[in-house]
Amino acid sequence: MFEKLNESSGSVVGYKVTGKITPADYEQLTPEVQTLVDQYDDGVCLLLDMQEFAGEEVKAWLPDMEFGHDFHNKINKMAIVGDKRWEKWLTALAKPFYADEAKFFHPEETDNAWTWLRETD
Repeated sequence: MFEKLNESSGSVVGYKVTGKITPADYEQLTPEVQTLVDQYDDGVCLLLDMQEFAGEEVKAWLPDMEFGHDFHNKINKMAIVGDKRWEKWLTALAKPFYADEAKFFHPEETDNAWTWLRETD
């Protein structure tokens, strides 16, 4: 499940990713991100809090890849917040498939992640 975070504002949006992700979760996420992309021509920034993420159903792999294909050039920055080594590794994959820039943050650095996403170049 993708639960929108209260800290989201303007072109910067964050989600807490909980449980096992399903195709239905992408049916919710994709239009929300599309609305932001339509509103902000310069692109959007995305934070994913992965601390309670439990995996992704095989059936969700295609919607996941489609999300990356559709939005890669529209997501300027992606911050991944987590506490596991594989989540840091996942961040390396985010850059070529999901965002122009991607950065990993430990949970105690969440405020820094929001700050980084809101920085303008």
